[in-house]
Amino acid sequence: MKGYVFHGPGQAAWEDVPDPDVQEPTDAVVRVDTVTICGTDLHILKGDVPEVRPGTILGHEAVGEVVEVGADVRTVRPGDRVLVSCITSCGRCRFCREGMYGQCRGGGGWILGHLVDGTQAEYVRVPFADLSVHPLPASVTNEDAVLLADIFPTAYEVGVLNGRVRPGDTVAVVGAGPVGLAAIATARLFAPERVIAVDLAPARLEAARKLGAEAVADAREAPEQLVADLTGGLGADVVVEAVGVPETFELCTRMVRPGGHVANVGVHGRPATLHLEDLWIKNVTITTGLVDTHSTPTLLRMAAAGRLPASQLVTHTFPLERMEEAYDVFAHAAETGALKVVLGGPQREVVPVTGP
Repeated sequence: MKGYVFHGPGQAAWEDVPDPDVQEPTDAVVRVDTVTICGTDLHILKGDVPEVRPGTILGHEAVGEVVEVGADVRTVRPGDRVLVSCITSCGRCRFCREGMYGQCRGGGGWILGHLVDGTQAEYVRVPFADLSVHPLPASVTNEDAVLLADIFPTAYEVGVLNGRVRPGDTVAVVGAGPVGLAAIATARLFAPERVIAVDLAPARLEAARKLGAEAVADAREAPEQLVADLTGGLGADVVVEAVGVPETFELCTRMVRPGGHVANVGVHGRPATLHLEDLWIKNVTITTGLVDTHSTPTLLRMAAAGRLPASQLVTHTFPLERMEEAYDVFAHAAETGALKVVLGGPQREVVPVTGP
């Protein structure tokens, strides 16, 4: 088969690799029909994730068909159409028993495309299949489903739930990339008074408006003043950091009201300054986290009911064999207008994001 193989910082290729097989009785092998590229994959290619060894197939999100299962797998069987979660769960360790699957100590957590071969290939071996793949209802398309492998659970759990969005809140989302847009869409499920999106790219701010943001702000033009103006000087109840650079984290801490929440979702590669000289007196709660995907069944039910605008984030699609071109489009999003790039269907480019 072929897969997208990491060979070191700045080096990867779509090339021949051995077919996966069942190695443990809890494994499943899935034929990959649809995958997507994550910003974390770009971090790996830059060398920001040193745990990824050269020779590893990248990718941690997929939709496909089960072709083989181990003797202990009970919840899926060959022929089932499934979502492959970005997080793998042993189901036995303390963290898995508490629903913190991202912190699994029994051989799971974020392992696909990280510690073991991932999903950007024609086939993938999925450990602990009973808890790590989800059968899909026929009403959920591949494009919708694949965004529920990582993007939507991450935004919903690490941003909206950790941030404790409540009815009537002012929610500011800094970063209107795929995760930020998913945070806007899922925050609206809790009936906030308003959602404010902050970004540098006009196209992404327009996408944020179409997904429900009542106000948008250019990150270079004092967005904290807009937040203050809209809240009578109080600040936002919840601020979601969805970029992952020191400047945006520090901006979030300036935008939040006393007693509010800053939910950090962005993957940070550099230290950020925590201005405790300003924050200590404000009763601010700051949360961080890796997605656990405990919400995936709930999100799948909402997708099946037409309540999530998941595939509306997809701007480009490519066949699997054009993986290298797809990476180039996604890596140059400022020039290409890419939000989410999905592989596994006929090629499509620059489809405007529309409202739910």
